[in-house]
Amino acid sequence: MPTEAEWEYACRAGSRTAYYWGKDWDGQYAWCGENSGTIIHEVAGRKPNAWGLYDMSGNIWEWCQDSYEKNIYPFEARTDPIGPSGGKYRVLRGGSWYGHTEGCRSASRDRRTPGYRSAAYGFRVVRTP
Repeated sequence: MPTEAEWEYACRAGSRTAYYWGKDWDGQYAWCGENSGTIIHEVAGRKPNAWGLYDMSGNIWEWCQDSYEKNIYPFEARTDPIGPSGGKYRVLRGGSWYGHTEGCRSASRDRRTPGYRSAAYGFRVVRTP
């Protein structure tokens, strides 16, 4: 799984706006509660980001390997922070099929205990080239 910083870097694909496609919500790029029909959809059902990655926002929340820290940036480097070495919660990123459009923002984050299960949670496998 990616670190939280790796996940956001991949999601944004060089963008600096609220969503990787721009400043305003656009249902062509992500599934959320407003357009999903309250179901999970197959990957690549919406437009990809600038780097060709699908479903970086919406469809399912994605687990990251970092432990959750509410205000990480005051404690860690602003570039590629690694998060705390341990903690009760793990980070989730990306929003999901049941949530609001705000949950699909590139900076949106959530937390859950590692054993928590939900049809709205999944993960993305990454590898080092």
